Amino acid sequence: MSRKSRRILLGLAGVAVIVVVAGILILRGPGPMTFAAGAKVALADYRAADPTGVPPALAKASLVERGEYLARAADCMVCHTAPGGKEYAGGFAFKLPFGTLYSTNITPDRETGIGDYTDQQFLDALHRGVRRDGARLYPAMPFTSYTYITDADALAIKAYLFSLPPVRATPPRNTLAFPFDQRWAMTFWSVLFNSDERFRPDPAQSPEWNRGAYLAEALAHCGECHTPRNPAFALDNYDKFAGAVTAGWRAYNITSDKATGVGAWSDDDLVSYLTRGHAPGHGTASGPMGEAVDHSLGRLVPEDIRALVVYLRSVPPVASPDLPATLAPPAPASYRQGGNLADIRGRRVFEGACASCHSWTGQSPLTPFATLTGARAGNDSSAINVAQIVISGTRRHTPADALSMPAFGNIYSDVEIAAVANYVTARFGSKGSAITADDVAALRKQGSQ
Repeated sequence: MSRKSRRILLGLAGVAVIVVVAGILILRGPGPMTFAAGAKVALADYRAADPTGVPPALAKASLVERGEYLARAADCMVCHTAPGGKEYAGGFAFKLPFGTLYSTNITPDRETGIGDYTDQQFLDALHRGVRRDGARLYPAMPFTSYTYITDADALAIKAYLFSLPPVRATPPRNTLAFPFDQRWAMTFWSVLFNSDERFRPDPAQSPEWNRGAYLAEALAHCGECHTPRNPAFALDNYDKFAGAVTAGWRAYNITSDKATGVGAWSDDDLVSYLTRGHAPGHGTASGPMGEAVDHSLGRLVPEDIRALVVYLRSVPPVASPDLPATLAPPAPASYRQGGNLADIRGRRVFEGACASCHSWTGQSPLTPFATLTGARAGNDSSAINVAQIVISGTRRHTPADALSMPAFGNIYSDVEIAAVANYVTARFGSKGSAITADDVAALRKQGSQ
């Protein structure tokens, strides 16, 4: 080979390397707080109040008590508890397109739980997604968010978990199809998509903003549901908090976009939604968000919720083009008006199962939590969450006036659920949906345990 040919080949190889690296960097995308222009600093160099740890009211609490608050903020219990199972004993099913993952037992049982984990092994699992035996965890465990939790907070959570009664319980085996069942491949995924760094505050922002950032990005891991994912199933922070479909439910846009996000919500609206799961004129939390409110966000101190609101306000607006900019007003009081009058099946299901609580106008006579007017789900032409609510119901625990809606999934067929979902969006939303029985069948599989 001539010298000229070698130079050409080396040049082409160099171009190929540049293209591959650029592609990886583009796929990797920005970090979760890159949108904030200030330079981040190590926590030790931050001169304002420490934004990590527990709120001032718990500053003198025991290590276990602090860990309990932090575990609650991280919403550990919900994902590590199977329906009807013992808390933290694992077995919760994550339905994925390529199989099912089951959460692990994180009680201090020495054989089936984490009772033999050292401090470093616990940190490795939380921050790096590496189990005690060296095997890699899948990102259903949100270690790419938990990596920002400080070592002190992580070990406080461990102290709390180790204070719980040990439960001997082994979750079902995962049923992932090849090649997704190859845990070793997660080594390369983690190199690309896990920063493996602790929270770095932004001195250009207020202490309240930094506290909100720590809660949202590290502990509460909001992006894991509300940020779409890229082709490699990592968070796509180009569209940070712009909404995504997770576990068969739609987590809506929570950017500062005024039309399709939460930019037009008042601070009190956001506080109410995060603490009670309901904001007048905006809707009620159901599904995974309802669980997050009941078991996590609703149990945080008021100043932490206010900090979350401050942080959410700063997230750049991203529009959701498939959501209406204007929500529909109340529907007519007569069933003979409004909605798709030709949808006889949907109207009959609504009349028999829904009208007594939700009313024909969509403004519930029983509780504001059942009001459909202004709800984002009813104005979503995908009808994903409306169908899921009909299938699964809502099992709210707090507050007392929330009420729970029974599940109708075992009562109505896929055809009937599709019909009533389409009727609800046509009657109470800005644009009717066209969800099908096949869509409902798929949602059942994603949302069921």
